[in-house]
Amino acid sequence: MHIGVLGAGIVGFNTALRIQQEFPNVQVTLIADKFEEDTTSYGAAGIFRPGTNFLGPTPSITENWIKDSYNFYNEILQSEEAHKAGIFEISGYILASEHSFLTRNHFLEKLLPIYRKVSDEELTLCVGDWKYGSYFTTMKIESEDFLPWARTKFEVGGGKVLCKKIETFNDLGKFKLSAPFDVVFNCTGFGSKWLCNDTRLVPVRGQVFKVKAPWVKMFFYGDYDTYIIPGRRSVTLGGCRQLDSYNMTVSTHDSAAIWERCTSILPTLHKAEILKEWVGLRPHRDTVRCEIETFHIENRSVKIIHQYGHGGYGVTTSPGTAKYSVELFIESLRRSTGCGLTFTPLDSSTSSCGAKVSKL
Repeated sequence: MHIGVLGAGIVGFNTALRIQQEFPNVQVTLIADKFEEDTTSYGAAGIFRPGTNFLGPTPSITENWIKDSYNFYNEILQSEEAHKAGIFEISGYILASEHSFLTRNHFLEKLLPIYRKVSDEELTLCVGDWKYGSYFTTMKIESEDFLPWARTKFEVGGGKVLCKKIETFNDLGKFKLSAPFDVVFNCTGFGSKWLCNDTRLVPVRGQVFKVKAPWVKMFFYGDYDTYIIPGRRSVTLGGCRQLDSYNMTVSTHDSAAIWERCTSILPTLHKAEILKEWVGLRPHRDTVRCEIETFHIENRSVKIIHQYGHGGYGVTTSPGTAKYSVELFIESLRRSTGCGLTFTPLDSSTSSCGAKVSKL
């Protein structure tokens, strides 16, 4: 069997690693035309914090995706690979001046070891008229480290990487491969808008500063999509969410607004050195697409398993959607072959797609 993965962002590589885990003796080839710093994943702040409006096919599947993702990253966090993979623990605050619900997160409150309401004293830690707040401890995944770590792990496991641009699925039949693909996982993010002609996939433009401010050790979220998230190399200052904007250039108006909001919360940021500004288009879909289609490529039936539309939560949720997508494929194999295929789930005797599975 030959399995293909399209896309070299964090969704693509987490999917490729999951495939290798379930099928250690199968040939896996990842194809992309953009890698590391050219991907949207690379510029992400990378904090494990799904939005409360993040949605999969059902609420229970969505919760499973997030739980499975947390378990995946937490397992790495507890291992010797944590530093190389760019994963570390981080704590901080989310504050609001008008609406208390903005400081709540029903996904995280049930999952994280610490997620609590702040005290009146804590509301005075940042400049502003804050009336509500929560404090929590989560993880940060630095894509600058995670992507090369994942690629190395994938290649050491026997995976192949090809630098090719895919404009249609028929292009897959034109490559000189050792064997044609039997199944392909489509993890092309916003590229799926054209690859799949998906009008439900829209960009949500984001813009951030990367600054040098090593004295900032905690993250802070405030009103109007304001966030301050420290990392190993820099602190990310954001942000904005501009629906259906394709503008990939830095906007001076957004820059001024982001700088004013962040420095008003933490005035010490005025002395921070600006390293760069970055713009990315989040691949937003009202419901993340994780489903199977069959295409005819070079007179062969090939399963295409779509996995895209994570919006700004690809880093947070991709291990869970990868697990789910691979389970969809395994279930399709069972139905088509009637074989008693077994695999080992991460943490449950029931797969996140609702199928019963057998532990080895």
